[in-house]
Amino acid sequence: MQIVDLRQIQARALDPLFQEETRHWRDELHWDYRSSIELIRRFIDARSLGGYVAMEDGNPAGYGFYVLEDHKGLIGGLFVSSHFSQAPITRSLVTEMVAALHATPRLERVEAQLMPFGTELDPEFLSQYFKLYTRQFMLLTLADAKLSGAPLSTGLRLEPWTDRGFESAARLIHLAYADHVDGEINDQYRTESGGMKFLRNIVLLPGCGQFLPEASFLVRPATGERPIGMVLTSTVDERVGHTTQICVMPGYQGHGIGRALMESSIQALRRRRYESLSLTVTSINTSAVRLYEHLGFRTIKKFAAGVWRG
Repeated sequence: MQIVDLRQIQARALDPLFQEETRHWRDELHWDYRSSIELIRRFIDARSLGGYVAMEDGNPAGYGFYVLEDHKGLIGGLFVSSHFSQAPITRSLVTEMVAALHATPRLERVEAQLMPFGTELDPEFLSQYFKLYTRQFMLLTLADAKLSGAPLSTGLRLEPWTDRGFESAARLIHLAYADHVDGEINDQYRTESGGMKFLRNIVLLPGCGQFLPEASFLVRPATGERPIGMVLTSTVDERVGHTTQICVMPGYQGHGIGRALMESSIQALRRRRYESLSLTVTSINTSAVRLYEHLGFRTIKKFAAGVWRG
C-alpha cells in the first residue's frame, strides 16, 4: 500500500471510489451524494483540499480529506473500497490525516464525523486521537409516522421559514446549544457567528442537500419576534427529506415544541409526496432519541463523532 498526498491526484483518478461511495450513500442512507462528490472533485482539482489517497498496485483503494478553518481542522470525508482490505487502509488514512493536522501551527481543534461503509471505524483506534460521541442516523417512512396532532401551547405561533430570520435564528442556535453535547461536537453552535456560518451552509449552499423552505418552520411567542424554536429541512434524494437542524430555546424545552415542529415538517413533506425523512442525533441526547422513536424513526446506522483539542 502506498499513501499519496491528495494534492498530487487528479479527481478523475478517484472516479471508481466516487461511484462506489455514491452507491453506498443511496443504498444504505437513501441519500443522493452526487452533488457532494462534485464539490469534492472541484476542490481536489483546485488543489484546495488536504488529505491522502491509498494506492494498491496503482489503483486507488481509499481516500480521506480535511479542511482548515481559522484554528480548526475538520476531517470531512473518508471512504475505502470494499474491493480492498478496508480496516488497515482506513487506519492508515486516519493516522496520516491526524498527523498532518496535529502538525499544523496554531491549530486548536479537530472535528471528525465519518460515516462508515463496509467496515466500522474501530473506537479503540479512534480514541487514541479523539474524544468520541456515538451518533445515530435515523430514518422515518412518512406513511408510518405517528403524529399526535397536538397544537402548540397558547401564546406561541408557528411560521414558515424566511431568510429574514437568519440573524435571530443564529442567536437561537447559540442559545439552544449552550451546555449541550452537540456544542461539544460542533463548535459552530457555540457562537452567533458560528451559527450564522452553519445556517448559510445549510440554507444557501449545498452543504446538506437542497434546502426546502416549504418544510422548514419557526416558532415565536405570540407577542415577540425572536424565534424560540426552529426546524430546517432539505431534500437529499427524490422524495427523501433530511432534518438538518431542530432546536428549542432553553426554558421552552419539554413543552412539546420540538414535536410540533417535527410534525409540521412531516406533514409538509407528505403534502409534497415525499416518502421518507432522515436525521442524525447524538445517542446520549436521550430525550431527542425518544422523541424521534415515538414519531416512528428507526436507527439504520451508527457512527462516531470525534473531537480533539490541542
